Amino acid sequence: MESKLSAELMRSALASAPDAMLFADAAGRVVFANRQLCSLFGYSAQEIATLGVEDLLPERHRALHRAHRGSFMREQRTRLMGIGLELLARRKDGTEFPVEISLSPIHDEERDLVAAAIRDVTAHRRIQAALLEARQAAERATQTKSRFLATASHDLRQPLQSLALLNGALTRMVHDAQAQEALHYQEMAISSMSRLLNALLDVSKLESGAVRPQPTDMDIGPLFAELEQEFSPLASSKHLTLRITHDGERVHCDAALLGQILRNLLSNALKYTSAGRVSLTCARDGAAMRIEVCDTGIGIDPQQLPHIYDEFYQIERTDGARREGYGLGLSIVRRLVDLLGIDLEAHSSPGHGTVFTLTLPPGERSAPSRPPSLTPPQSVHAEQRRCILLVEDDAAVRNATELLLRVEGYTVRPAGSLGEALECIAGGASIDLVITDYHLGAGETGTEVIARVRARLGEALPAVLITGDTSSAVRALESPRLRLARKPIQADELLELLATLLARSGAASPQSGA
Repeated sequence: MESKLSAELMRSALASAPDAMLFADAAGRVVFANRQLCSLFGYSAQEIATLGVEDLLPERHRALHRAHRGSFMREQRTRLMGIGLELLARRKDGTEFPVEISLSPIHDEERDLVAAAIRDVTAHRRIQAALLEARQAAERATQTKSRFLATASHDLRQPLQSLALLNGALTRMVHDAQAQEALHYQEMAISSMSRLLNALLDVSKLESGAVRPQPTDMDIGPLFAELEQEFSPLASSKHLTLRITHDGERVHCDAALLGQILRNLLSNALKYTSAGRVSLTCARDGAAMRIEVCDTGIGIDPQQLPHIYDEFYQIERTDGARREGYGLGLSIVRRLVDLLGIDLEAHSSPGHGTVFTLTLPPGERSAPSRPPSLTPPQSVHAEQRRCILLVEDDAAVRNATELLLRVEGYTVRPAGSLGEALECIAGGASIDLVITDYHLGAGETGTEVIARVRARLGEALPAVLITGDTSSAVRALESPRLRLARKPIQADELLELLATLLARSGAASPQSGA
């Protein structure tokens, strides 16, 4: 049963309401204002009673408000005032402040009134502005980190690239046994430096948010064939069995990032296995795909298992072998798994090996793809004299690369920029392949070089783009006629890549010239 509230009780409740409130008539005269409104605007109750609602607005807004007030009285409904607009109110002292106003029509005896609840949103706007500024600052910081990492990735890899190629050239030029031994140890040191640099840059890129996954439905076969070719020599050198199998299924993932995860897991498995086998398998498990990397290595103590993804953490070895690596591989794996949103589990016990399991969504089925040929490419002989256009703005790297190529029997036309590259081919020179750095001076890129050279010499011209940039935009450039080489690339790896591309292109005509 409803009970009627006294007029005095209603007035008392409105007067003590937490928000500033007023009632105004059709002429805009204030007929009631509570204590909060008087306090907010700096007027006494007697002063408020002599004012119209337009007196509470900045003078420049009053004429427009009168028109809106008349419209509201004709079409009365409860609503927010000025949706999408920044509303301002004016205090007695002339200061202006942002407000939110809710309007409601009411009827008092013979007249129509409008009730307005007014809230000062100065603090709210200040918080919004601070959040926007913080978000913009974070975006600027991310962009700055990305630019720094791109520059660092390029500049730090350049001297290592020179060392690796010079080592490869000297290995082919020097025949003294002691010198060969020294060069072998030098190569090991360069490889160790390269691995550490790559790992540190990978961690930094993942922390900065510079790596953006691009998942697609992918065949697992080509990636597994590539991994088998890559890790078989290391397994053979340790007298281990490497078994890589799959059931022809597809997964939905970023191919490059999944490859990086599996490379780290395989490298880790081979590192800690001294006898037996290492296996990589992929098979459907219900509605998901399971990829497992298993080994018969030393295993991991249960107390150490929670820490294996920590940076620079290395498992205590009980087999007397020295520690290898830097404890960053599994840390990178953890970050990549989190970035991709896939599950990773590790099961192990001392002396019984370790199993890492990835659970991924399946990809849509398609026609089976033919796995890449694992037939080793034919080596290039000096008498073939194939001509390579080499474009590199760093003189040290350019000279080291040129020396290696000439020692191997290639004719080389070096250039330091796009303009110099075009000059090299201006006289109708016969070029069999282009090698170019991705980031060149003056904002030029290797992709521009390849496009301009192919425009003159033909779209079938094979090319190698050497880069330290691991972004998805660069990864997407790779094709059968354009291969990416990651800095710092070893001499043997580069020469094998050239031989493969030249064999596919059929460029076997003798070349001559400097």
